[in-house]
Amino acid sequence: MSVTSYIFGILAALLTLAVVVEMLRRGRMRERHAIWWLIAGLLALVVGIFPGILDWAAALVGVGLPVNLVFFVSIAVLFLVCIQHSSELTTLESKTRTLAERSTLQQMQIDELRAEIAALTEKRE
Repeated sequence: MSVTSYIFGILAALLTLAVVVEMLRRGRMRERHAIWWLIAGLLALVVGIFPGILDWAAALVGVGLPVNLVFFVSIAVLFLVCIQHSSELTTLESKTRTLAERSTLQQMQIDELRAEIAALTEKRE
């Protein structure tokens, strides 16, 4: 690979880390969501700075081309992010359903109380 490719990889990793840290700082991303992106950014940074690690890891795992290992790890990280978001979405849907049911029950109670108050005021008049 050329020097330009290495520099581009390092800059992309640093940009990813900077964006994630800034989103954490501003409260636009929670820590549990950022962990996978931080791991991916740090791995990309390490591989960008020390490209020999990628060759070593590919040989260790038995992958023919180091780029294939990058794609596999990237897909694995995205898969874990999808699983995490699916789990949280399921939890939020359950909480939303419970809140909607409670809201409906409270509205029914309010309507009943208003009807009772209206009936009592009519009796007094």
